[in-house]
Amino acid sequence: MINIPNLIFAIIMGGLMSLSITLATTLIRVGVAQNFFWAWLEVWSVAYPVAIICILIYRPFVSKLTATLVNKLKQ
Repeated sequence: MINIPNLIFAIIMGGLMSLSITLATTLIRVGVAQNFFWAWLEVWSVAYPVAIICILIYRPFVSKLTATLVNKLKQ
């Protein structure tokens, strides 16, 4: 069962992360073109659900890895 706080975190973080990354990459790829907004929206509509799924999958692993690295740095 999915933890609701983790799901909310993934939705918010996935939205912010995918908006930022797709905005930057679309701007570099397309430039300030007449169809920029629609090109960006198309890319973001694919990236957003992918980002949410990745956060939900990777978060437990990254949390454990972070804790391990922080403990090793403290020693």
